[in-house]
Amino acid sequence: MSFQVHRPGPAMRDRTTLRLGGATRAEAVLRVDADLEHLPELLRREDAAPLVLGAGSNLLCRDGDLPLLLLGVDNQRTPKSRPGTDSVTVRLGAGIKLPVLLGWSARNGLSGLENLTGIPGTVGGAVAMNAGSYGTCMADLVRRVRLWTPENGLDWVDVDQCTFDYRFFAPPETVREPGSPYVVWEAELELTPSLPDKVRAAMRYTMTRKKAAQPVTAWSAGCVFKNPAGQSAGRMLDQAGLRGKRLGEMAFSSLHANFLINLGRGTAAQALELLEMGRARVYERFGVTLETEVKVLP
Repeated sequence: MSFQVHRPGPAMRDRTTLRLGGATRAEAVLRVDADLEHLPELLRREDAAPLVLGAGSNLLCRDGDLPLLLLGVDNQRTPKSRPGTDSVTVRLGAGIKLPVLLGWSARNGLSGLENLTGIPGTVGGAVAMNAGSYGTCMADLVRRVRLWTPENGLDWVDVDQCTFDYRFFAPPETVREPGSPYVVWEAELELTPSLPDKVRAAMRYTMTRKKAAQPVTAWSAGCVFKNPAGQSAGRMLDQAGLRGKRLGEMAFSSLHANFLINLGRGTAAQALELLEMGRARVYERFGVTLETEVKVLP
């Protein structure tokens, strides 16, 4: 299929797990390497901010018309494994959904991803956010990333050249100027050989834990605030009286106070008001200013 740009773009409520957000200017879906060659001209031509989109699982998008150019990464290249002495290197496309990757790793007896069970994003999005759960994050697993940047085109970058932090990733300045867009196109992960049944059992255990403590089936964007050093944002929100707090059709989950959920017809305005309420009440009680983990756009 040839490279195409669709105008107008979709509403973000149809592209995000929180089901919020207005219409975008345009959307280009990137499926093969050759599609990336069209990006420099597209970025010059479009009067809209580029947004590289995976599964939309960590976004809170505003209502109304949004000046966004969506770059959808859909290169679901089948994982390829390369055995080493004590580990297995897996190369895969950034468009693969994390649940699909976890299923593949279980079938092939590869361990390392079990704690990420229940995260609904894509590989590219997980790298770009350094997604993590229960003590495991993507920075622990990634060895190389194939990035596209306007300055350097498409190339592999070793993980030690990149910057990883808590829910943060940045390419090296040798391939990208600060603030310039980039696309995570492929990744290489280092996993450990195991038994398929053992990997599946660990994934089931993780999912059981999450279902008991998190609203995994609700419309949400995951945790909305980062945990301050040595503290739990969810616990502080709970103690500040935010658990179950509702405004219109948006609410802090009654299961886990750090999850904002859309009850059906929520609006971004309601969501943003709840976030400010949560931040203010936590600061009033604990003297701590919570930093958002969810990305608020635009």
